[in-house]
Amino acid sequence: MKFLRHGPVGNEKPGCLDSDGNIRDLSALIADFTPETVTCEQLTALADQDLSALPIVDPATRIGPCVGAARNFYAVGLNYARHARETNNPEPKEPVLFSKSTSSICGPNDPIILPRGSVKTDWEVELGIIIGRPCSYVSKDEALEYVAGFCTINDVSERAYQIERGGQWIKGKSAPNFGPLGPWIVTPDEAGDPQNLSLSLSVNGETVQNSSTADMIFSVAEIISYMSGFMRLMPGDIIATGTPEGVGLGLTPPRFLSAGDVVELSVEGLGTQRQTVVANEQ
Repeated sequence: MKFLRHGPVGNEKPGCLDSDGNIRDLSALIADFTPETVTCEQLTALADQDLSALPIVDPATRIGPCVGAARNFYAVGLNYARHARETNNPEPKEPVLFSKSTSSICGPNDPIILPRGSVKTDWEVELGIIIGRPCSYVSKDEALEYVAGFCTINDVSERAYQIERGGQWIKGKSAPNFGPLGPWIVTPDEAGDPQNLSLSLSVNGETVQNSSTADMIFSVAEIISYMSGFMRLMPGDIIATGTPEGVGLGLTPPRFLSAGDVVELSVEGLGTQRQTVVANEQ
């Protein structure tokens, strides 16, 4: 099933898509999709409900990030073989983990805001994992049982901040609106095999990323199992699983985003995002 959040920034309501593609408001059944409610059990219970009597939402309404008030936004770097090669990096022996600030999270169609002075803001289409159960020391074989759903993520990145300013990558990953999520949380039964999903991204109509999760170095199950050995993953935690080749940094010559550019991206079965790039006016 596909769950979502709709409405103005800061006042989003829970919803889902019905079999006809209409957005149904779920406010009568659940307050919101937050770490307290984005659990495997809760989403299963909602999927069993009769949606026919629930209000239909205007299709023009804004779609918010598919998880609200997220506590943790983790990410995996250099997790596609061809992406590692395009950035002149060896394939890592273990997953490369970092975090994005949760204040970077925004809706799937909200604008990408260029940080002040940025000249190297880049794009990254990624498969996102939403954790649905407390998760510690789980094996690879049982890891997928802890997934509430999957989503599309654009791991927007400022490469100068990330690479040239020292320290950890979080500085280049965490500006406002650098974490578009959604449009949907898609439950595992509907998402299918997470290691066989196509993903693509275009800038101003030109396809620059076009790959498959089959090129991942570490699978979704391996990532969850690995991370659970170092930290306790909790419901509502978001994990961006890495990006394939075709990022601006890896092009010849490198290419980065400017105000007015339009970025469109999708992961197979998980929905499409569309963002216009704007200057920071603060």
